[in-house]
Amino acid sequence: MKYYIVDAFTREPFGGNPAGVVLLDGAFPSDKLMQQVAAELRYTETAFVWQQGPEEFTVRYFTPAGEVDLCGHATIAAFGLLHRFGIVPEGVTCLNHTLAGDLMVKIDTQVMMQMAPPMVVNRPVDADRLHRIMTGGRNEAVWPEMPVEIISTGLPDIILPVASLEALNDLRPDMDLLAAYSTELDVVGVHAFAFSNDDYTAHVRNFAPRYDIPEESATGTANAALTHYLQRHAAVAAGDSCRFLQGEAMARPSIVMTTLARDGDIWVGGECCLVAEGKLLL
Repeated sequence: MKYYIVDAFTREPFGGNPAGVVLLDGAFPSDKLMQQVAAELRYTETAFVWQQGPEEFTVRYFTPAGEVDLCGHATIAAFGLLHRFGIVPEGVTCLNHTLAGDLMVKIDTQVMMQMAPPMVVNRPVDADRLHRIMTGGRNEAVWPEMPVEIISTGLPDIILPVASLEALNDLRPDMDLLAAYSTELDVVGVHAFAFSNDDYTAHVRNFAPRYDIPEESATGTANAALTHYLQRHAAVAAGDSCRFLQGEAMARPSIVMTTLARDGDIWVGGECCLVAEGKLLL
């Protein structure tokens, strides 16, 4: 079984968010095998891609701990790789079947994927408890008045506003407590953001220890959820594009682009870079 390592949301090797990609010759192997491959590669997600037609694919996503319905950066990596190998030409829009639903992927100068319809998940979040968890029990930060909300565009995340870029960089979550609280709320993790006076819509950090991901350097689904959050609170409007900077704390800067279409759809994407390939002797 051949595999590829692709850095998503960057044009430079060793930036962005790395994902494993396996291009299958036919139908999916067993769930057990895909889980073992993802655990062996040790990346936050590995995408298994089954081509069913010239522009039709089914993709399944595995973390080292289990399968997830959707993964933004692994989708960008997978379709960027398909484009690089000439399987999908530029200018084409593909159909991607996922456990989160059927989504469209546009191949252009960058890969842009349609997200599942955004929704606010009505589960109450104890903000004080979350603040203590995210500061390792210190909770010394001054938190903005914007609310903490759970939003999903395929995967539910807690959207956490932070008062400043300095405070964002100072977050030191208690990972065990955050994993437990994420399980209690049935969310992937926390997507924290702060505004700054620069060319980015926001700087962001993402924590998902429930899935053995202490911090992730780029998250497409969570940034799409953040885009919907910002629209709900009048920070962006229909027709706007957003530019999020993530991964600074990990020395893997990623630029995640989102577009808020006038019909309400949210698209997320960016560039990617193939950095390695290999073969598993199975």
